[in-house]
Amino acid sequence: MQEPGPLKKIADKVVDAVQNAASGERPEVPGAPGAATPSVAEPVEPNGPLPPKPDQAAPRPVTATGRDTGAGATVRSQDGRFLTNAQGARLPDGDHSLKAGPRGPVLLQDHHLREKITHFDHERIPERVVHARGAAAHGVFRGYGTAGAVCKAAFLAEDVETPVFVRFSTVLGSRGSADTVRDTRGFATKFYTSEGVFDLVGNNIPVFFIQDAIKFPDVVHAAKPHPDREIPQAQSAHDTFWDFVTLHTEATHHTLWNMSDRGIPRSFRTMEGFGIHTFRLVNAEGASTLVKWHWKPKLGVHSMVWEEAQLVAGADPDFHRRDLADAIEAGAFPQWELGIQTFPDTPEQTFEGIDLLDPTKIVPEELAPVRPVGLLTLNANPTNFFAETEQVAFHPGHLVPGIDITDDPLLSGRLFSYLDTQITRLGGPNFAQIPINRTHVPVNDMLRDGFHQHAVHSGVAPYKPNSLDGGCPFFAGAGEHAFIEYPTPVASAAKVREAPASFADHFSQPRLFWASMSPVEREHIIAAYTFELGKCYEQAVKERGLQVLARIDADLCAQVAAGLGLPAPEPTEPPGQVRPSPALSQLGRTWPVDGRVVGLVAGNDPGALATVRRAVLSAGLVPLVIAGAGGELRTGGDAEPLAVQRTFDTARSVEFDAIVLVGAPGPAQGANPARDAKAGTPQPDSSGIDPRLVLMLTEAYRHSKPLVAAAGGQSALQAAGIATNAPGVLAGLGPDEVVPPLIDLLAGHRVWHRFPPSSDLAGQNV
Repeated sequence: MQEPGPLKKIADKVVDAVQNAASGERPEVPGAPGAATPSVAEPVEPNGPLPPKPDQAAPRPVTATGRDTGAGATVRSQDGRFLTNAQGARLPDGDHSLKAGPRGPVLLQDHHLREKITHFDHERIPERVVHARGAAAHGVFRGYGTAGAVCKAAFLAEDVETPVFVRFSTVLGSRGSADTVRDTRGFATKFYTSEGVFDLVGNNIPVFFIQDAIKFPDVVHAAKPHPDREIPQAQSAHDTFWDFVTLHTEATHHTLWNMSDRGIPRSFRTMEGFGIHTFRLVNAEGASTLVKWHWKPKLGVHSMVWEEAQLVAGADPDFHRRDLADAIEAGAFPQWELGIQTFPDTPEQTFEGIDLLDPTKIVPEELAPVRPVGLLTLNANPTNFFAETEQVAFHPGHLVPGIDITDDPLLSGRLFSYLDTQITRLGGPNFAQIPINRTHVPVNDMLRDGFHQHAVHSGVAPYKPNSLDGGCPFFAGAGEHAFIEYPTPVASAAKVREAPASFADHFSQPRLFWASMSPVEREHIIAAYTFELGKCYEQAVKERGLQVLARIDADLCAQVAAGLGLPAPEPTEPPGQVRPSPALSQLGRTWPVDGRVVGLVAGNDPGALATVRRAVLSAGLVPLVIAGAGGELRTGGDAEPLAVQRTFDTARSVEFDAIVLVGAPGPAQGANPARDAKAGTPQPDSSGIDPRLVLMLTEAYRHSKPLVAAAGGQSALQAAGIATNAPGVLAGLGPDEVVPPLIDLLAGHRVWHRFPPSSDLAGQNV
């Protein structure tokens, strides 16, 4: 084992901080904006900058050429007690421009004004064309050593710990769009390995819309907002998207995944990741193996229901990024296992009849099991969003010895596109010198000059061969860990604009995906297609969409057609038989509940509330106390008061994985429809209960979330019209009895059997 690295030390610091929370040294619930509690009055005594919060980390302090400076993590942060300009000159005033008298004109000589405004005018850089909306975290990857037979990359060796930076994102929306839209999510990981930077740039869906990169502008233009009105934002429920994917049927497989629950993940922490393409691994003996990369979340794969996603988009557009940051701050570090599916590197580059170079195809895990090769743990939040999350630059061509590419035509185009886009977005070719992008190994590249050159190169001979610099730098061989492309044979061929015949199969794998879904998941897919096609204006687009669905499954097509009020067409070709892959379903298993958020509704027994809260915390869950008003709840005696984290004014059911009623509070001051519209829903039996609590319970109930009543909370369930013996509803428990059955319910993510699927789908179990 290596000595603990800087990120491991950060992890330990966060764990210590969370443990200290139990003794009252800091709030137990994450979300504090700063490292210290502010005073009510504006501070007047000069102080230096506060340190980062315990959960935060910054890019490792290495030079632009990869040398470790040995400096502390805050070496790049601001310093000093007084406001200065960019050159360090102290400033006496930041509120008033320099004028010719108090009412006179502003003087051109006000260099402070000009510097401040000019910098502000240029604060923004172009957002990413796709994946503009993102969130990220620092972490560490520990290799298992199980990949040694197929890959010589050093970071995969046993117990080697490698710093990483991971960015999650939506594809379609702008930087200001909502987190919970139905969309593909990016899952990009930058490994700062001992042999250079390796970027694994993938998505949460294992296939892509297109087979060839030349179609990438088309699919993005079709999916983006309409160019005349710039609407709809961050959605695929519009005519241009469905016009494209119903005409370009190689998009059918990815579209079906997107219409499934995979398109609306519960959190980044419960989201799978995939490398999409087939890559090549090379071992120490030079042998080649083809692989597909998989990220498997330790918490299991979990999604939202559609109504919940829509509510969250309004109630908290930052839901996913907040969940990620809060989980790390709370010490519930997200984890994924990195795994590989391996295939023989044959001349045909196929496996069980599946073309491995087709990025619209998967290889079912039943045919090629996923072998774990390492563990990723995210344990620190960024210190500065722009400097890190926004400026991080990924590229599929950032490879290390032992990992190489294949002839996948989509991957080939990405190798060009990712490099090219950074030059515009980050202001020139030196984006690798931005701190978050810097490699942690020495750089001697002979690349010179350009915008934002931070390195101060020495020598006089940036060319090869040379003698004036003593021949330096020298070329490396395999013995010096050089990256050497695998000598893949290239067949004799003519230049053509064609695709292999195997790429023409656009429907067998969508049929496989549909056949692998549980009845509940099928219901959600039907609802998604009905909603999305129902949002289209053109009748021809809807009819063409049904023709595509008929090629997948007759029941799917018929159900969507009924929702659209259109006849279900017959398939142009009879659907073939497929063997389901149970691994594709999200349901039917249980998972750890670490970091799940539980809403604790306070009644009139603060002591019972304190008992439940302690038990929830001890189980690794995150409790949020909900009451009619903010402040603190006195629990009696010398016990510390409980802080109220949410009120009926601010809480919404969608931020909780379960709700525990520790009592049944009556209407609070804000329970007036004129003040809070949530209080205006007619509830004839809820006169003694805050109507906003009733709304919260009914929402959580129809979103299949566990509901638990203790200390008299049954009356709130009754007011909401929820039977105390309904599936996933627990009533009449004592405060010390709540947590074990709650964990059992949360382990399945939701109470899916609360609402059985329709009779047409109920018998279609796989």
